[in-house]
Amino acid sequence: MTFTETYLTTLAANGLDTYANPETAAKFETLYSKLVEFNSHTNLTAITDEAGVILRHFADSLTAAPFIGERSLKIMDVGCGGGFPTLPLAIARPDCRFFALDSTAKKLNFVAQMAKELSLPITTLPARAEEVAITPAHRERYDLVVSRAVARLPMLCELCLPFVKVGGRFVALKGADGEAELAEAENAIRKLGGKLISKKTFTLGDAGERVILEIEKVHPTPAAYPRAFAKIKKAPL
Repeated sequence: MTFTETYLTTLAANGLDTYANPETAAKFETLYSKLVEFNSHTNLTAITDEAGVILRHFADSLTAAPFIGERSLKIMDVGCGGGFPTLPLAIARPDCRFFALDSTAKKLNFVAQMAKELSLPITTLPARAEEVAITPAHRERYDLVVSRAVARLPMLCELCLPFVKVGGRFVALKGADGEAELAEAENAIRKLGGKLISKKTFTLGDAGERVILEIEKVHPTPAAYPRAFAKIKKAPL
């Protein structure tokens, strides 16, 4: 099959038909070719085959798109790595403003390159989440914060919820262990001002089980959080 055929078939098979059109497919094809090219000299992903990238990076990232809703939002991706889910979400929702945060600048170089080439509304932030979250320009300034494959949920909540404005949401894209992580994170969610409002469990083709957790920010995060990363890692809330 051609790239477009594989893309359209994969999205349709996973309930993502909204983003399954030839125009969007063309942008994802460009993203795929540039990803493989960049990956040849800078490690972004271990998955490089066409079908694998479409399912495990593109479709997986797009499972967060329905949580954006109809309004144009200010969105932060914490620990975006090589641009997932930021790049697929920005292709799907160019009306929103995306901020891609990661501590590895060389990975953000790829995100910035693709943002320019595909005219995507993405600002890259090469920094650590726990350091950026305490600054007035970013603390509780975002309508939606997303994160995928960064850390277990108790740690992730402390890194992400400080960015979310009261009334906004944090969406965590998790694998099969998402249920167990949620149980571990109950105290962290409450202490950081959050409240679980939805949980979606599904199977993403042969990539396996996925769990998406949607947490609403109902109270401001106490000023003591986030702590230094060493403390977050040593003693999760």
